[in-house]
Amino acid sequence: MHEVTDTTVSPPSAFAQLGAFLLDAGYAVTDVDFSLYKVAEKAGYPDMAFVVLPATVFASDHPGDATTVVNATGVELPLLITARANLLVRRLLAGKVPFWRIPEHIAKVRASTAHITWWELLLGSSGLAGGLGVLFRIPWWAVIATFVLGALIGVAIHLGSKVRGAGTIITFLVAFGTTLSVGLLASHFELGPIPLFAVCAPLAVLVPGTTITNALLELSATDMITGSSRLMYGLLVLAFMTVGIGAAAMATGLRIDASAAHLLGDVTRVSTDMAGISALPPLWFSWIGVVVMAAGIGLAFKAGWRLTLLSIPAMLLTYAGIMVLTPHIGSIGATGVVGAVFFFFARVVERFEPRAPAIVTFRPAFILLVPGIVGLVALTTFDNQTVVTALGTFLSLSIGTKGGAVVADLIFRHEPNAEEPFNDMAA
Repeated sequence: MHEVTDTTVSPPSAFAQLGAFLLDAGYAVTDVDFSLYKVAEKAGYPDMAFVVLPATVFASDHPGDATTVVNATGVELPLLITARANLLVRRLLAGKVPFWRIPEHIAKVRASTAHITWWELLLGSSGLAGGLGVLFRIPWWAVIATFVLGALIGVAIHLGSKVRGAGTIITFLVAFGTTLSVGLLASHFELGPIPLFAVCAPLAVLVPGTTITNALLELSATDMITGSSRLMYGLLVLAFMTVGIGAAAMATGLRIDASAAHLLGDVTRVSTDMAGISALPPLWFSWIGVVVMAAGIGLAFKAGWRLTLLSIPAMLLTYAGIMVLTPHIGSIGATGVVGAVFFFFARVVERFEPRAPAIVTFRPAFILLVPGIVGLVALTTFDNQTVVTALGTFLSLSIGTKGGAVVADLIFRHEPNAEEPFNDMAA
């Protein structure tokens, strides 16, 4: 233990608490490990040793010494806190916050933002689901249904969060309930085969697309244990949803049109001769869908109005990139290229405005590039080509994101120094 002024905090404890906080904030294990070593070196502890797992951080002064263990809470924090966590790391690297004040600052950041409320989840989940429905051009009646079901799912998530350990069961129940509702609606109005995205879009807020992509990034960085565990968890959640969809479809006799399982860049090929409420949204309306989706993400994950406003043009540019590149290099290739370019610029923005970290500004675009429902759709259809396409899309985004990060790191090799200006902790 080292006494610093009137506060006694051991370096392993302080750094382990920082690592657990970053895990709660949604950072990949690879990024947490990198940040801890950089902060420890800046604080004058170059021999500090860390082991970072998806929910636990181990820290010691020297290899072989007693180890401090701190567990993450496992509660996903709002994106607004994620942004403030990044600002804290930057201030530590700039020498503006001593290591022994890490616990104090973590407590302040956690207390600076209220938890996501039920109405934010309701409106956010509804906007995300409805926006995706418009983007993937499902019939108007299905778009309306996704808005309503998305809102109900938001309320269900809020209620389920109060039950400890109910995560995976909630995903099954919600998937079952959503598909059951769509099935009863289709049966009553004799709507015939239902587009698969009409069932999957309302579930978008629950699908662990970020977890799966983080897993692929960690595996590519040779973090085999953490990457494998995240990947298995993500696939388990998708499996629960798939079983829920299948069970409800059997119970209602719902016929799902698996041929409508396509990627975002392929929506221009979707057409129908139906009119009225069974018609498809016009292609130009997709731009409105992007804005609605961005606003929904901002509410559902509590990004704050500044980050939400930033995400709207970011998602519009991402959508434009996908639509322009897909005819030339295909949907999978376009995903990787746009992911690389956008993540590079997200790192550039992060460099000059630490309250807009890449992990936050990229997340809405990530959901647009590869919505987690792509994996859910692949499992639901049981079609080999769809599974291969989903895997290729996830890998393309992972490679592209990693490439953009490497280029950004090569350009910005040095960390900000203490003389560089910083905004204060208030957002």
